[in-house]
Parts: sequence; C-alpha cells; structure tokens
Amino acid sequence: MNTSTLLADLGWTADFVRQLELDEIGTTTPARVTGVHRNRIDALGEGGGLELIPASDLNTGDVAVGDWILARGMVALRVLDRRSELQRKAAGTGMVRQLIAANVDTALIVSSCNADFNVGRLERYLVLCASAGIEPVLVLTKADMCDDPDNFVTQARRLQRGLAVVALNAHAGAVRVELGEWCRKGRTVILLGSSGVGKTTLSNALTGGSAAVQDIREDDAKGRHTTTARYLVAMAEGGWLIDTPGVRELQLTDVADGIGMLFDDLTELATGCRFNDCTHDVEPGCAVQAAIAAGDLDAGRLARWQKLVREDRINSESIHQAHQRNRAFGKMHRKVVDKRKPSIR
Repeated sequence: MNTSTLLADLGWTADFVRQLELDEIGTTTPARVTGVHRNRIDALGEGGGLELIPASDLNTGDVAVGDWILARGMVALRVLDRRSELQRKAAGTGMVRQLIAANVDTALIVSSCNADFNVGRLERYLVLCASAGIEPVLVLTKADMCDDPDNFVTQARRLQRGLAVVALNAHAGAVRVELGEWCRKGRTVILLGSSGVGKTTLSNALTGGSAAVQDIREDDAKGRHTTTARYLVAMAEGGWLIDTPGVRELQLTDVADGIGMLFDDLTELATGCRFNDCTHDVEPGCAVQAAIAAGDLDAGRLARWQKLVREDRINSESIHQAHQRNRAFGKMHRKVVDKRKPSIR
C-alpha cells in the first residue's frame, strides 16, 4: 500500500468522523491499527505507516487490530468507538477478556474437509460472530483432497439458516474469485479457525503474500501455528485482512445474544415447555425432549446449547466479579496512598 492511501480505502466512514471533537479536527491524525505490541501500536494512516507510543492513559491491552485511533505526532491518544468487536475469555484460568479484532465486516471461519471438521467448535465461532454483529462465511478447505466434500458442505449448512458455505482448494488460483464477494475494496475480513486448516495458505492467496506454511500431521489432521500474532494487511482486491493465530481454546463470554440467535430453534421450542424454568432434562411436558423423541431435534445439539449457555453464564459472571474486585482494590489502594501523603499546612 503506497503513501497516498485514502482513509476511505482503510474503512474510514462517517460513523468515525462523527466521533471527532471540534478541537481534534485538523490537530489529530486518524489511523487504522495494524498491529498491537506491549509498548507500541503499529498503524496505517493517509500518509502511510506509523509506529505510535500510547498515551499515558491508553493501555495497549484495550486496543485491537482493526481499531481506529487518533494520534497527535507519534502519540496514540484514544480509540474511537467500534462498529464491531470480537472478544473471548483469555485462555487459561484467569478471568480476563481478550480482544481479538475490531471493526470487522466478515469473518471467514475456516475448517477443512477432514478430521478437523468439528460441529461444536464451528458453532462457537458462529455464536461469536452473531454476538458481534459480524457476517460469518464458512470456508471449507482441502476439498480437493476429500472423497466427498459435498457431505461436509451439507453438514455446514445445517449449522445456521442462510449460512454462506464455500468449499475450495486453497492452493488454487480461483480463491480470490470464490471469496471476492466479501473481500472487496473498503471491507475488512478476519480469518478464524484452528491450526492446520489452511488459514495461512488462504491469507497468501488473498494478499499475494508468502507467509510460511507448515504441513499438517496425517494422523489427526492437526497442524502447528504459522501465524503467531494478529495483523491487518491489504488484500489484492482492495479489502483488508486480519489473520489470527490458530485458536486451541475458544472460551466465550457475554455472548448470550449470539447463543440465542444461533439456537433460535431451541429457544422457540422451549417456549412450549410446561414449566418456565424447564431444564429440558427430565421434567414432564418438555417440548424440547418431545422434539428429540419425535426425531425432529438432535440430542447432541441440545447438549451443545446447554453447555454454551452454562459456560457463558459462568465466564461472564466471573469476569464481572473479577472486574468489581479490581475496582474495589484500586479504590482501597488510593485511599491508603492518600492517607500516607503528608498534609500541607
């Protein structure tokens, strides 16, 4: 991308312009975040690439790839409100939310036509997208290496009504054409999926890059990470791509609305249960269990729905409680510091 890049090509819209304060117009530089590091932020503005230092009150942990920020000189001042935001519970036992990306239009959820295809994992990505208001597209790679790719396509389309599903050979030259509808000028897409499904190969095809690609293990169809951080890069057709490391553990939080949208058929069925607090287990008059008995509903889908609802509730409550504890500790610490300050007479 040359230095004459227009802000509109980067995704700058009236929604962001309206957020500028009067004293910021003409005195600050809008820029799109392309990479986030511990002590600096890489960005791209109308004049080209920028390496910014965050202001004292701006934590890089609160900045995501794809964000729009305002800078003055080489200092990043603040993050503008996002049109969309992808986040998850950070991996491990801690109770912290982790930003994945911001201001994304479409998520290319990548799976392969082999043992990696996992309905439960794909549903998690779809819930994440539904909650964030991002259009999902399921991309099935390695279709050329599968005896019956149509079987995987059929399973994928059952995951969500109207879901766009594309089966392809990521090494073929037609990738840009097959995904061109979502990768056009001014649009931002993100690649999501586990390691070894062909995300790096797709990224190379869409951007014209040559990132390292590692082979997958034949015994379990799993691979190793080839992308180690999130970066915003230009696509050959004019849009922008956020590539992400393979996700081993996608723990969801604050996605109750997304769960409701993806499993709207179960939510609707539940309204017919005899009891309002029905757990859809052994209660009499359960409409959900009746649908399973009649062969109209897969019991596995009910189990996955219940698991996601429990996980989201526990994670959301725990993170909220951790946030409240941190706020309380901060207030107590400030009081102690204030008491220790010598009084001025």
